[in-house]
Amino acid sequence: MIHAVGPVYGEHGGKEAELLAKAYRSSLDLARECQVKTIAFPAISTGVFGYPLEGAARIAVETVRAEAGDLEVTFVLFDQTTFAAFESALNG
Repeated sequence: MIHAVGPVYGEHGGKEAELLAKAYRSSLDLARECQVKTIAFPAISTGVFGYPLEGAARIAVETVRAEAGDLEVTFVLFDQTTFAAFESALNG
């Protein structure tokens, strides 16, 4: 289990996107260090932390695409709305 904490939206002086991408990157780095082959992510920061879903999905997908390397990544998403946002980011 790798625990990643994303930013609370609106509380980081405009650095939320950078901090959210860093949460994904750091988790991927740690997974590689631990020689993990697969990793699953939720939609980090989109719940009580208030990150707008479409923006968070885009950042998650872009960061994972750029940084995952040979890791198998799965997004485990809470509901159909979240799934649709990630699907749009994957296909867009």
